[in-house]
Amino acid sequence: MAFHPRQNFTALSDLHPNLSRPSILGVVIGKTDVRGFPDRKNIGSERFTFSFTIRDSPSYFVNASSWGREDYIKSLSESFRVGDWVVIENPLVQTKDAEKEEKFNPTTPSWDNESIQLAQSWIPRETVIFAADMRINWDSFRNCMVATIMSKTLITTNPDTQEANMLINFSRECAFTGAFNEDNDEHSKESAVNLQSIVDVYTVKQLKAKALQCVGKMDTVYGIVYAYISMLNIDTDVGKIIRNRCSRCRYIINDESNTCTYSFCNDMSSEAKSVVTSFELLVDLTDHTGTLQCCSLSSTVAEEALACTVEEFLALTEDQKTSLKWNLLLERSKIYFKMFASSSSRTGIRINLLSCKIADPFEASRNLSGNAQTTSLSEKFFQLKTTDGSWFRINFHV
Repeated sequence: MAFHPRQNFTALSDLHPNLSRPSILGVVIGKTDVRGFPDRKNIGSERFTFSFTIRDSPSYFVNASSWGREDYIKSLSESFRVGDWVVIENPLVQTKDAEKEEKFNPTTPSWDNESIQLAQSWIPRETVIFAADMRINWDSFRNCMVATIMSKTLITTNPDTQEANMLINFSRECAFTGAFNEDNDEHSKESAVNLQSIVDVYTVKQLKAKALQCVGKMDTVYGIVYAYISMLNIDTDVGKIIRNRCSRCRYIINDESNTCTYSFCNDMSSEAKSVVTSFELLVDLTDHTGTLQCCSLSSTVAEEALACTVEEFLALTEDQKTSLKWNLLLERSKIYFKMFASSSSRTGIRINLLSCKIADPFEASRNLSGNAQTTSLSEKFFQLKTTDGSWFRINFHV
């Protein structure tokens, strides 16, 4: 498949079975993995094959297959990727029966290596893709429609079309206004919220019911929940709970580069940018009615809840981090929250903590007892002093 500048190439539109030793030049727009199968002529041995699709104009493309020994086929397959230009010399040109082609090339999911490598080259909010023959189904786990690459799928990256250029321009505008960054937008709104104006008290069960009723159409809900933080992994890998973001575009910054690599960022403004470091925790909230998973506890709210800044936290030993964790874990807390629709969340909703402080037990009991939709449980507790002078609390419900 070497390229010969002076070679005369046959256009795909002119191909037919009677051509003698044609040469074809085209760009690879699809490719399958190598697979082996038993060789009928040589019992006990295998033959190998892979297929690919090339295009030489906006209107014409053709499927090609290569067959042979394992070492030859694997070497040939590894020599080019989707997006490369290739020359095919002296191919056997055949017409295909459409019915047989459909029968022996069924539409099946195809999370193969070529597709994976191609997808890994895509840059979020920068790459435009044109995909043909994809399967689109509702995914109940992700709570949204999901496109799946099939064996017949053809993908063109950054096509030179009017629609693709419009998408690129739209992406740049959104990067400039911050519309893509949900965290940045919500954080600015939350900082202006007056906690004293939030008076509605919910249980976990009530919040789950409200979320199920309003998926995809819910308005923002502010409220208070008296709950325990039942999952707080701050004694884990620091990279999972502390993030560096660009002060200008708010995109996550790689620890190694320590600089924003988002290509549109420099086009947004000439102002200087810096690295903003903050907590980004996911916590579980539990009360006597259930558990809310993956609630967001971040930025200054996290620092106030932990009584520890990011810089102070990074200086702690592992034992000190564990001790800090148990200062808040499984303690009844008064939590102000914001629940809103979120396209980036698997459940379709997101809960951000606006404040999280240890609750007064009598206040919590009074509010829970007065909630018409809760059970008639009231909370009692004892505080016991150990021989080493430390205190611990025993909670129980009656």
